[in-house]
Amino acid sequence: MPQTRVDGTGGRDLKTAHQDLHSEQGALRGEHLGRSRNPVIKVADLAWLEFEKPDLNRAEAFARDFGFQIAARTERELWLRGTFSGSPCMVIRKGRTSRFVGPAFRAAERADLDRLARATDSPVRESDVPGGGAGVDLLDPSGLPVRVVFGAETLPALPGQEPLLLNFGTEHGRRNAAQRPPREPSRIQRLGHVVLETRVFARALDWYLDILGMIVSDFLFLDGQRERGPTMAFLRCDQGSLAVDHHTLAMHLGPGSGYVHSAYQVTDLDALAAGGEYLKERGYQRSWGIGRHIEGSQLFDYWRDPDRLMLEHFADGDLFSCDVEPGWAPMSASGLAQWGPPATRDFLGANPSPAKVREVLRALRGDNELDPARLLGLLKAMNS
Repeated sequence: MPQTRVDGTGGRDLKTAHQDLHSEQGALRGEHLGRSRNPVIKVADLAWLEFEKPDLNRAEAFARDFGFQIAARTERELWLRGTFSGSPCMVIRKGRTSRFVGPAFRAAERADLDRLARATDSPVRESDVPGGGAGVDLLDPSGLPVRVVFGAETLPALPGQEPLLLNFGTEHGRRNAAQRPPREPSRIQRLGHVVLETRVFARALDWYLDILGMIVSDFLFLDGQRERGPTMAFLRCDQGSLAVDHHTLAMHLGPGSGYVHSAYQVTDLDALAAGGEYLKERGYQRSWGIGRHIEGSQLFDYWRDPDRLMLEHFADGDLFSCDVEPGWAPMSASGLAQWGPPATRDFLGANPSPAKVREVLRALRGDNELDPARLLGLLKAMNS
């Protein structure tokens, strides 16, 4: 696969991190470029996420409270959507345990599926989703199933929540009218991103750059270990001059492998906050929030579903075109937000448990990138 390193010779007319101020600093000489020079394809976006759960009725009740609309429901499948036109954002199939199966990315054109199939020696299969289409099924270096799809039916838009009209300083757009956001579920607009943990971070990162053509918006590194390379990356889709979400996929090094959380866009801060009050009144657990992130700038609010999977409401995220280089910053719990409450141990996955200890021991004994120095660095970052 093509190398993705800065060669120090220049020659690229890209914005640096210092010019657009989206991160503390840019790359040092010889560090990862954050993109592939010749990717197989360039995916256009996330299409949907696939899960399994033992109780679809309970899953549907939470989905409605969280703000999803129901796209389709059978005895064994539940398809969830947002109000924006497009594909459903989530499929939940009946299974013995609650688990994340994998993401599906949308190809930019049908020919990309054939190109991807040839490069990976994988067949193009007819899709098993409502609305049809076709797809290629892959495994990333962590062993996670990844599907790339094209041609599924586009769902029409549904009525959404209108943003509130705000008064700013001397700009008074609202007069003789009070603001009373209704206490109701935040109406999900669309799927935004998914975050994954992996024990083979460097290999997984290069796979998503080389195979799917994603590009890095920001790298995070461990304090005192920058020379060993990054341990977290925020990846966006490359749609050229079209500005897209700061990250569609984020991944970080850790003892686990798989799903961390997924994020869904809502209209504005009031929709996010009022929806959070609605969830709290119904007994759901907030994991962390409300606040504003640094990498990506999103307003955020994190919740646990009844099976303890984490989902995020977000609004007002950054949009980057292809001409923005990655930023580099140290990894720390305090560096995750510009404002808001401190990151909780629940959000950071730092609550001790026998299962977590076994996971760490397996990772330290395995053939992967987690060694004692990396583990100590991650523990320090969670407490800094």
